[in-house]
Amino acid sequence: MRKKKKKNLPVIVGSVIIGIFIVIAIFCEQLAPYDPAITSINVYQRPDSAHLLGTNDLGQDIFSELIYGTRVSMLIGVFAAVIATLVGTTFALLSAYYGGIVDRLITSLTSLAMAVPGLALTTLLVCYLNPGKLSLIVAISITSWTGTARILRSRLLTLMEEPFIKIEKAIGQKDSVIMFKHLAPNIKDIILSRGAMSVSGAMMTEASLSFLGLGEFGEKSWGSILHYAFFRNGVIRGLYWWYLPPIICTSLAVLGFMLVGYYGQQNK
Repeated sequence: MRKKKKKNLPVIVGSVIIGIFIVIAIFCEQLAPYDPAITSINVYQRPDSAHLLGTNDLGQDIFSELIYGTRVSMLIGVFAAVIATLVGTTFALLSAYYGGIVDRLITSLTSLAMAVPGLALTTLLVCYLNPGKLSLIVAISITSWTGTARILRSRLLTLMEEPFIKIEKAIGQKDSVIMFKHLAPNIKDIILSRGAMSVSGAMMTEASLSFLGLGEFGEKSWGSILHYAFFRNGVIRGLYWWYLPPIICTSLAVLGFMLVGYYGQQNK
């Protein structure tokens, strides 16, 4: 009798959270009651039926800002994580497969990159590349591939000792075929889990950089909402409906990806 697979509740909860944010990001134009760029004379308005989260110092609807910010924050987080995961996976494959000088070089590069404070280096890169979505994605990708590379390398070193890999090498199979047809599929679960966790890290980094004012000017993201809330006296005025929602959204999104990434791997 076939054993029924046990449901992984944390992964289900995380998937639901991610799914909700993805729907909001895709349909933000239809869900937002106002254009977040439109200003009005109703500044610092408290939440009411017309403005669910009140308005900011320019009279812009904060709830609409939050909805539009979902798209930008998710976009940067996902794209940066995809690039970082691809880079980490490629380096891990090259390191484990070729060994020798290639392995030593990549391992040294990984160790060096991990020794440098990630946020500080990312901030420096964004400043050099000029603030904007593309700069954020590139900078986050450059500084966040190391963990994936190290974890995958250790798993791939074990796989390299498997008989089927040795047979493929003995019969003269191409290196690229062995790496991407035989090695990569055997670590796909780890790749997906690390990718999900990379999204959470990328979103946290984006929020931090946008809070510092390094996001694209005029672009609504959760981090930029926090930036304006803190630097335009939202905290001093006690406007919790301005600065708390982006913090909660960022925390929930990070939690969702962490649940999928961590518990998804634990359940394998």
